[in-house]
Amino acid sequence: MSNFIAPEQFAASNKANVETMLTLANAAFASAERLTALNLNTARSIMEDGVANTKAMLAVKDVQELMNLQTSLAQPIVEKAVAYARSVYEITSQSQEEVTKVMESQVAEINKGVASALDKAAKSAPAGSDVAVAAVKSAIAAANSAYDSMNKAAKQVAEMTEANVAAATNATVKAVNTTAKTAGKKAA
Repeated sequence: MSNFIAPEQFAASNKANVETMLTLANAAFASAERLTALNLNTARSIMEDGVANTKAMLAVKDVQELMNLQTSLAQPIVEKAVAYARSVYEITSQSQEEVTKVMESQVAEINKGVASALDKAAKSAPAGSDVAVAAVKSAIAAANSAYDSMNKAAKQVAEMTEANVAAATNATVKAVNTTAKTAGKKAA
């Protein structure tokens, strides 16, 4: 019985690694493509809004009308900025989820390979090495447990961050709406 990796196993491992890298590259390109499209659409919208706002300001005849116009222009700008930030966050979150799934799969495969290699080594180990094999298995189990704990903590942080971003976004929109309504009443 040989402890060396067979050429077929080596080729299969390399093929799996290449497929993983292609999956990660495709996810990165898809995210970059979505961010680029979002940025181009946002830039186009900002330019169009800028032209329309400039035309509206040029048509103003008195200070009161200018005040009303400024109040009416502020809210859509903030809402669009919040929508843009939400979209960026959504794209990056989805990308991170895809990468996390791939990495979790890789860790699971590595764990299987290590466990298999350890079992093979334990079968061919000299008598009396049971304690060393048990220690290595215990260390691997502890490392896996630590990885799982960190992974769960990272997911909890991501969920809390998402909730905080949503709450901050809603608070910002409400504040702008309140300010715009108050300014509109004062102007009237």
